[in-house]
Amino acid sequence: MSTVDYSNGDHSNSELLLEVDDLWLEFRTSDGVAKVLNGVSYNVHAGETLAVLGESGSGKSVTAQAIMGIVDMPPGVITGGEIRYHGEDLLKLSDTRRREIRAEGISIIFQDALSSLNPVYTVGFQIGEQLRLRRGMSRKEAQKRAIELLDMVKIPNAKGRVKQYPHEFSGGMRQRAMIAMSLALDPEVLIADEPTTALDVTVQAQIMDLLKEIQVERQMGLILITHDLGVVAEVADKIAVMYAGRIVERAAATELYRMPGHPYTLALMDSMPRLDQRGQTLNTIKGLPPSLLNIPPGCPFAPRCPRAQDICTVELPESKDLGLGRTSACHFAEELVNRV
Repeated sequence: MSTVDYSNGDHSNSELLLEVDDLWLEFRTSDGVAKVLNGVSYNVHAGETLAVLGESGSGKSVTAQAIMGIVDMPPGVITGGEIRYHGEDLLKLSDTRRREIRAEGISIIFQDALSSLNPVYTVGFQIGEQLRLRRGMSRKEAQKRAIELLDMVKIPNAKGRVKQYPHEFSGGMRQRAMIAMSLALDPEVLIADEPTTALDVTVQAQIMDLLKEIQVERQMGLILITHDLGVVAEVADKIAVMYAGRIVERAAATELYRMPGHPYTLALMDSMPRLDQRGQTLNTIKGLPPSLLNIPPGCPFAPRCPRAQDICTVELPESKDLGLGRTSACHFAEELVNRV
């Protein structure tokens, strides 16, 4: 199974930077084998933003960790697939070569900036460390570049802030510092894993605007991992929706918002707060995602799906091509996208 290009056309002629192709990963634990990723495929071009959506436990962050090569093995085991950066399969590279690509080619922003930053070193030292190690800069040169990076991510008084510790930064400023750190080596692909978690709405918007501004300026490929459809509405070019370790729908963002092609995507959209529903009870997705130690037969979403029929409980739906570069793993996908 090969990756599907489901971009909106704006980046079809741009360079293909990263391909995740039919990736399978499991965790072998004392409780059993958890099938965490089950044939995940997506790609990202230069200047393109891919949003990966889904509830907690759907496999979004594990896919990112597999790309970065930071999944603990064991208990993690990649049992199939490829992760190609400029056509080079990262899973077949030596540790040395993969370390060269990590950060300089592909970088990641983790969702919890406070736990990701070392509390005993200044923010400037932590940004400059990779510049000293990988670019051979002196301490003075690295600090100067750290100030430039903090200024780039719009941290006020960057020259003074560079000498402060993480606990002296607000939540939004720590996230900006993490962005600065991830951009220090000029990566071509940036993975942002829940970059607005625990931030207030105003700061969320600022962070998203900042990421998009930097991405457009540098023509990076951006993979934005989130569970919030509202966060990505204005920035995503294409969207991949994950459930129980599979991608159940992929589409250009405009097409997905216009007409979801999978019941899970539709349920996610229905559960978003809306201004015209003031005073009404919020919609929720009933039930819980399946245990990855025991994924039920048929469609994993069937036990929670209001549209499920008998076939859904016995037969796993294959991903269908719905035209316009979009796919959906639902037995009734055509009916959903063609409904009036």
